[in-house]
Amino acid sequence: MQSEPHQQGAGDLLFISNGHGEDLNGSLICAAVQSLAPQLALAALPIVGGGGAYRRKGLPLLLQGRDLPSGGMVYQGWNLWKDLASGWLSQTLAQLRAARSLGRRYRLVLSVGDHVPLLFAWLTGRPTVVFLVSTSSYYEGRLRLSRLTRWLCNRSAVRLVLCRDAFTARDLQAQGLAKARFLGYPIMDALETPAENASAETSSELSPELSAIPIALLPGSRQPEAQANLVLLLQVCERLAQLEPDRPWLFEAAVVPGTAGPQLEQQLAHSGWTITPDAITGDALVKGSLRVSLRSDAFAAILRRSRLVLGMAGTAVEQAVGLGKPVVQLVGRGPQFSYAFAEAQMRLLGEAVFTVGNSAAGTREIQGAAALILQLLADPDLPQLCHQCGLERVGPAGGSRAIAQALLEQLGQA
Repeated sequence: MQSEPHQQGAGDLLFISNGHGEDLNGSLICAAVQSLAPQLALAALPIVGGGGAYRRKGLPLLLQGRDLPSGGMVYQGWNLWKDLASGWLSQTLAQLRAARSLGRRYRLVLSVGDHVPLLFAWLTGRPTVVFLVSTSSYYEGRLRLSRLTRWLCNRSAVRLVLCRDAFTARDLQAQGLAKARFLGYPIMDALETPAENASAETSSELSPELSAIPIALLPGSRQPEAQANLVLLLQVCERLAQLEPDRPWLFEAAVVPGTAGPQLEQQLAHSGWTITPDAITGDALVKGSLRVSLRSDAFAAILRRSRLVLGMAGTAVEQAVGLGKPVVQLVGRGPQFSYAFAEAQMRLLGEAVFTVGNSAAGTREIQGAAALILQLLADPDLPQLCHQCGLERVGPAGGSRAIAQALLEQLGQA
């Protein structure tokens, strides 16, 4: 690990976050701050992984970390041991030292995540804005903050406690946390930014015939789990083509770069699927007349155009619901997308999300998912229901800018 050169001198705003989705939210808020006040000195301390989302925004890191086997999911025992073997303890100690020694040089800290970044923010001793992006009152109907989290949020140094949805903000206010607010959920702004290649937006693959039925596949981003998830989703595509062979299906998988490699080929062995390069649209998976495109540069375009989403992901599924798309989930073998995760997604995201089965998907669940998709596509009331669900559970775009403006107001008082 190496510290970035931005250590020297005082700064204005420090972002501390503990996960890939949390980093994404933080980086989107950072971009909004940069557009509103480009003169400010910003930096980040990502606690999980290498902070790629921040680096892509040009933010210096207090400490350059590295990706660990768990991807931040250390609560599962076998992941903890793998992380320990990969240097998790030494990395965490270095991050704690950076927060205490370097974090105090910043005028304001934004903590994005749960109690973990909040503890790091406490170590800086600086005024703090908390974004509790990792939890919601929708899970249980009432948010039960841990004693530690509640104590940290009630400290006078914490100026605002931002929530991921309006329901949670109202709940915390009713519990006596008057500083709780909902200003928007930044992940929806990621779908507004022109980050994708122009060719991805204009290619023939992304301009289908009007009669085509676009289905988006979201297998997740953590490998090799995402590749195993993709193999399951392909089986649903096969079943749909068998049930409705005359329908003009358009299957598109939004994947992370490098998905179509030797590991995926190994997982597809004996399934009849082959990986075919395409100079215009990227890689595709082909089996007979069935084709599933693999795109790592067209996430927003694929999601916006889809009629329905087959999802085994976290943040990406939330974005789909935010756009008013129905989501059908299969249960994977984990470590992330287990039944517990999928069931929690349903409680969080409401009636737009459907999970098939309560254990790792097999033939029965594959067939059930395909039948459910046909049923949902035939429901004329579903689009309006999903639209309303998206507004209530996720919210519209614009959260990054609203939070950035609140941070600037706090900097005027810091």
